[in-house]
Amino acid sequence: MGAYTLRRLLLMIPTLIGIMAVNFVLIQFVPGGPVEQVIAQLEDAGSATDRISGGGAETAGGPNTGDAEIYKGGRGLPPEFIEELEKQFGFDKPPIRRFLEMVLSYFTFDFGESYFRSITVLDLILEKMPVSITLGLWSTALAYLISIPLGIRKSVSDGSRFDTWSSGIIIAAYAVPSFLFAILLLVLFAGGSYLQWFPLRGLISDNWDQLSPLGKVQDYLWHIVLPVTASTIGAFATLTLLTKNSFLDEINKQYVMTARAKGLTERRVFYGHVFRNAMLIIIAGFPGAFIGIFFGASLIIEIVFSLDGLGRLGFEAALNRDYPVFFGTLYIFGLIGLLAGLLSDLMYVIVDPRIDFESRET
Repeated sequence: MGAYTLRRLLLMIPTLIGIMAVNFVLIQFVPGGPVEQVIAQLEDAGSATDRISGGGAETAGGPNTGDAEIYKGGRGLPPEFIEELEKQFGFDKPPIRRFLEMVLSYFTFDFGESYFRSITVLDLILEKMPVSITLGLWSTALAYLISIPLGIRKSVSDGSRFDTWSSGIIIAAYAVPSFLFAILLLVLFAGGSYLQWFPLRGLISDNWDQLSPLGKVQDYLWHIVLPVTASTIGAFATLTLLTKNSFLDEINKQYVMTARAKGLTERRVFYGHVFRNAMLIIIAGFPGAFIGIFFGASLIIEIVFSLDGLGRLGFEAALNRDYPVFFGTLYIFGLIGLLAGLLSDLMYVIVDPRIDFESRET
């Protein structure tokens, strides 16, 4: 298993390089880079000054007198300033060189410094990551706590009325996009048109520092109810059906019929034989389920509920063309996804030692 793990770790290197390369190439064709944004801000500031100065000049004695002429003549930026700006952002180098320097530095977790914030990208990511990870962990745990008992009940009562109407609810929940469900929760329970039971945004209240330890726990749990519920809905539906199908598949196997023929009770057959084998794929899929919720919640849920996490950080960096932050979060997301995939394979081996990935590759 050690050789398989080593190969998977080594394969992460070209995979990460490929992910970064594709996005780096796409970025080259996206208009409105950081240099253009700074120039636009300076020109907008100059236009605003023109309007203010022009208005003052008209009051004093006409539109073409006073400071208006001075500001209008100074609106163009000198080429030397633009070149210095490009050098500051590193755009004076060829794209290939910039990409190679970025990749080499990223493998040592040196993501540079944000273009528009006085902080390193690594410090920024470490500051935002706990929010995304805790949200993903809570949502995954809740999905498992609900889905496993419900899936087992559905498999035992397959074809019954309970199985039919619960499947309808699950399919409807899966069909509703998580962002739409999040907005619905805000409207219903966070001061929209109906109830105001939960806060509208954030993970803690403004008076967090003044609360007692128990009060801080209660305040935190009060804030995460809606975000966790919204991010759980999709995973809950998928995991419930996966649990049901896994148990049904085991129930219909030959060894279950043999155990029943030996006179074992249904409870003994179910929990002594079926449960252990059916739970294999569910337990081993925990890292994959977490990473799925993590990616989904990090972007959509954090934006809707104004949570200061990693997904929202990457989204705002893309809008502001803060490339070091954008590529830094992309690299972290890619690395976490690849490590979670490897962890899922290792979980299969831990749960069932009969599985051997190395022998399958030979």
